[in-house]
Amino acid sequence: MAYFEILLPLAMILVVAKYLSLLAKKLRLPQVVGMLVAGILLGLIKLIPNQPIFTDVSLEGLSFLAKIGVILIMFSAGIETDFKQLKSSGLPSLLITTMGVVFPLGFGFIVAALFNGGFSHMSSQAVITNLFYGTVLAATSVSVTVATLKELGKLNTKVGTSIISAAILDDIIGVVLLSLLISLKSGNGAASVGVTIGKMIGFFAAAGGCGVLIHFVLQYIEHHHPHTRRLPILGFAICFFFAYAAEEWFNVADITGAYVAGLILSTVKEHEYVDRKIEVSNYMIFAPVFFANIGITADFSSINLTAIGFGAAFIAAGLLGKFLGCTTGSLLCRYSLKDSMRVGVGMMARAEVVLVCTQRGIDSGIISASIMPFVLLLILISTLITPLFLKLLYKNDNAPSLMDATYERAQAKR
Repeated sequence: MAYFEILLPLAMILVVAKYLSLLAKKLRLPQVVGMLVAGILLGLIKLIPNQPIFTDVSLEGLSFLAKIGVILIMFSAGIETDFKQLKSSGLPSLLITTMGVVFPLGFGFIVAALFNGGFSHMSSQAVITNLFYGTVLAATSVSVTVATLKELGKLNTKVGTSIISAAILDDIIGVVLLSLLISLKSGNGAASVGVTIGKMIGFFAAAGGCGVLIHFVLQYIEHHHPHTRRLPILGFAICFFFAYAAEEWFNVADITGAYVAGLILSTVKEHEYVDRKIEVSNYMIFAPVFFANIGITADFSSINLTAIGFGAAFIAAGLLGKFLGCTTGSLLCRYSLKDSMRVGVGMMARAEVVLVCTQRGIDSGIISASIMPFVLLLILISTLITPLFLKLLYKNDNAPSLMDATYERAQAKR
C-alpha cells in the first residue's frame, strides 16, 4: 500500500472542511453541515477520469480514519452525559424520551416497510432492516436547540432542562437499540435473540464492574496529578479498549463500547478537561475526515422517483415522529400545550448521532447507502426549522410561566 496517497486528499479535507464549517457557523448552522458539504464538493473530483486523488487506496485510508472518528465522537458524547441533570429531571424526561423514541421508531418502521415489500410475509431480516431505519430516526441532537434557548433566556427553565435530559436518555437508548439490531443481523431465530441480549447484558455488567474500578483509579490520578495530560491519554486508552472489547468479545457495536467508556469518564471531577482534550484531538483530524468521507462516498446514482418518495416520507417520519412523540410525552407529564410543543420542537433537531447511526447501519449492510443523502437533508431541514419554530412558540412570552417559576425555585434550593 502506497500510504502517501492518503496525504493529499487528507490535506484537502482538513482545509475545505474547516473553512466550510466556519461558514456554517456564521450561518448559524451546525459546523457538521459545513464538513458534510465539504465532502460532497470534494467528492465531485471522483467524476474526473483517471484522477489521482481519490483512489481506492486513499479512500480505504480515509475510511479507516473515519472509523476512528466515529468512535471518538461517541466517546465524547458519553463524557458529556450529565447524570445529575438526569436525576434532577426525573420521570418527565424518561417519559418524554420514551415517547420520543417510540414514535419515530414506529413511523420509520412503517415507512420502511411500505417501501420495502409491505407487511405481508416480512422476513426476520426485513424486520431488522425496517427497525433500523426507525432507530436512525430515534436519534437526536439538541446543540441547535440549546443555542436557541440560551439566546431566548429559556435554557434554565422546565422546558430547557427537560429537553437536555431527554436528549441524554435518547442517546443512551438509541445506542443500545443500534447495537442490538446490528448484533441480531448476523443471527437466526429466537435463540439468536436470546444470545444477543445475553451478550449485551454481559457487556454492560462487565463494563459496570470495570467502570467502578476505573473511576477510583482516575480519581486517585486526578487527585495527585490534576489537570495533566495523562488523564486524556488514559481516556483514549479506555475508549479504544472498551470499543475493542465490545465488538470482539461481546459482539456489541464498537461505538457502544466507546459511548459506555465516555459514561465512565463523565463521573470523574475533571471530565470537562478530558472532553476538551479529546475533542481537540478528534476535531483536528478524525472527525472532519468522518463527516467529509460521508459526503465523498455518498451515493446519488441510485436516486429515482421511488427513492425520492421514500426519502421524503422518511424525513417527514423523522420530524413528525419526534415532535408528536415528545409533545405527547410532555402532555402526559401535565405540561401546558405550549410547553409541550416547545419540547417537541426542541427535540426535532438532528446532527452527529444520526450520522453515526446511519453510517454504522450502512457499514453493517443493514440499510442501503442511498438513504444517506436524505439523512443529510433531514439534518439540514431540522437544523433550520427548529430555531425558527422555537422562537415563534416563545414570541410574546417574556415572563416565565407559573410552572417554570416553581421549577426555578426548586432548582435554587438544590
